[in-house]
Amino acid sequence: MNGHSGYWDPLPAARAAAGTPVPEAVPHLVLALPHPETYLTGRWEERNWRNVPGPFYGADTDNCWSGRMAAPGHVLYDDMTGQEFVYRQPKKAVEVDQLFFAAWTDPLSGYGWDGDQHGTADSVRSWWHERSRLRAWAASLGTAWSAHSDESHREVTAGLYDVLTCLDGELETDLRVYLYCLQERRSPEPTEALPRL
Repeated sequence: MNGHSGYWDPLPAARAAAGTPVPEAVPHLVLALPHPETYLTGRWEERNWRNVPGPFYGADTDNCWSGRMAAPGHVLYDDMTGQEFVYRQPKKAVEVDQLFFAAWTDPLSGYGWDGDQHGTADSVRSWWHERSRLRAWAASLGTAWSAHSDESHREVTAGLYDVLTCLDGELETDLRVYLYCLQERRSPEPTEALPRL
C-alpha cells in the first residue's frame, strides 16, 4: 500500500511536554506538567491487552475514570478493573499533551511511554490478528452501556464506538506504518511499500 503519510514520531513532543500548563487544574493556580519520567512509570508487562501498539500505554493505573476528561480521543477504561488504556496513539503534539494530562492525573503513575523499546513486529502482528477480541468487547459494552442510567457510562460509549471506527478504518495503515518504523528505525517514504500485518 502506497500513498501513506508516513509516521509522526510523538516522542520528541513527549520529551518537550514538561512545562506545558495543565488546563484548569486548580482555579487561579497555574500548574505545569513535570518531566514525563516522573509520572509515566507504568510497566510494560502490566499493560492492558486493549492498548493499541505504540509508544504510549496504560498499565497499572487507578480506576477513577478521569483519563477521558483530558484525552477522550485516546483513553478508555477497562470495565472489569476500571483501569485506563490507550486505544489511539497521538498523531500531533496537542494530542500528546492531552494524553499526558490524563497520565498526570493518575495517582498511581501507571501510564508508560516506552512501548517502542518493547514492541516488536511479532507483538504488533499478534495484537492485530487478535483484534476481534477488542471488537467484540467494545461492541458488547457499547450496546450494554448506551442506555445506562449513569451519564459517565454513556459517555464512555462514544469511545467504544470510536474503537470500532478505528478498527474498521485508519488503524490498519497506522499499524503498518508503525511496524515499518519498528523494523527499519525510520519513517517510510510515501512511495515505499508497507509491511503486511
